Amino acid sequence: MSVRIHNITFDCADARRLASFWSAVTGWHVYYDDDPEVVVAPSYPFDGTGLLFIPVPEGKTAKNRVHLDLQPDSGTRDQTVDAAVAVGAEIVADHRRDDGSGWVTLADPEGNEFCIERSARELGTRRPTAFRITT
Repeated sequence: MSVRIHNITFDCADARRLASFWSAVTGWHVYYDDDPEVVVAPSYPFDGTGLLFIPVPEGKTAKNRVHLDLQPDSGTRDQTVDAAVAVGAEIVADHRRDDGSGWVTLADPEGNEFCIERSARELGTRRPTAFRITT
């Protein structure tokens, strides 16, 4: 069996407001119509994975079991953290180390956690570790 991830879905109180936040963080576009759902995606038609925001009546009550790890395409981790905070994110935990490594955990305006890690340029050349999953 093979699948592709079409959307990553966020339950939220205000879909357009939260989508606007994530649009500012990702640089992606906001798409909506008469439905209450809102999508944030890099382009239309959607060729990859989008972020789908669906309004629900209940609020967030616990830590996310799944979250996004964001890596800047341009700029640095610290610049991206500053930009996210400027559009409404809050820093939850700062895991940056004196040697420049680490990441920052933030929360969006509705409390959904996400992390910003170093850019590929900041990481430099790294050798991936290969592994095989057997069943």
